[in-house]
Amino acid sequence: MDNLIENVKWTEKTEKLDELIRQGVSLHAMNQGFEAEVVKVSSAAGEHFVLKRWNKSSRPDVGFQFRLLNALLERGVSVARPLGWGFDESGAQAMLTSFDGAPVGRLNKRKVIDIAKLLSSLHRIPMDELAHLPLPAYDFADYFFPGVKEKEHEDIREAVHALVRQVEIKQDRVIHGDFHLANLLEEEDGRLTVIDWTNGQAGDASYDFAWSYILMSIYVSEGHADTFRTAYLSSNNDIRQHELDVFEALACLRWMLLQRNGGVPLGPDTMAKVNRLATNNPHLHALELAK
Repeated sequence: MDNLIENVKWTEKTEKLDELIRQGVSLHAMNQGFEAEVVKVSSAAGEHFVLKRWNKSSRPDVGFQFRLLNALLERGVSVARPLGWGFDESGAQAMLTSFDGAPVGRLNKRKVIDIAKLLSSLHRIPMDELAHLPLPAYDFADYFFPGVKEKEHEDIREAVHALVRQVEIKQDRVIHGDFHLANLLEEEDGRLTVIDWTNGQAGDASYDFAWSYILMSIYVSEGHADTFRTAYLSSNNDIRQHELDVFEALACLRWMLLQRNGGVPLGPDTMAKVNRLATNNPHLHALELAK
């Protein structure tokens, strides 16, 4: 691990990264995720950074993420500052970014509002300002509902297709794709930073918001979720109630699909919360998909 920074063949890098390589750094393992290993990098001057290395079976476009982070920073969105990206000796992709604090701590109303404003600031960026990237765009159902075509998920597939016909799925905003507390960091001064842009793309901001809202309803509390919803919509008040209901229903269905495939954490009251969301949604109340 001692020569990890030096052994990366950097495709794009900043002068700061060159400086770190010259001065030498110390490395400290942070966590080993399913798709990537994260290492904390510390300089002799006491600065801290994060090196993320994706395993070879994971194939994200790290070069795109590097350029997207720079573009978002230029437009005032609070994201990690990228210093470089490239390939390590095994051929795995790697990226070095700023270290932006710890996982978000105890929530209060002010912090929830700040989280909503952060997502809102992302969704208000005009797409033409990012035309130089360009942003990838995917088929909505294929991307967010992988495996839904399997026979055992016929009920979810039919519900998704019925809902998609009721709204226009747009691709006119940059979206995070998985905006939730685990993808936010907080510094001691309260500054929040959005991380993990693997799913960054041109997509529908209403769905991106609905997914965040549903996750907060399930894993945090209905009170904080309502605060998040109100704060976000105060800056994005062009979304009609019918559209909100549809996208929140789609977000619920995505969670249910992930749950069937073992891809979401479950607590003692998780399913009760999901069933309550489904019951209260005009498009899902007649279904028993979460049971």
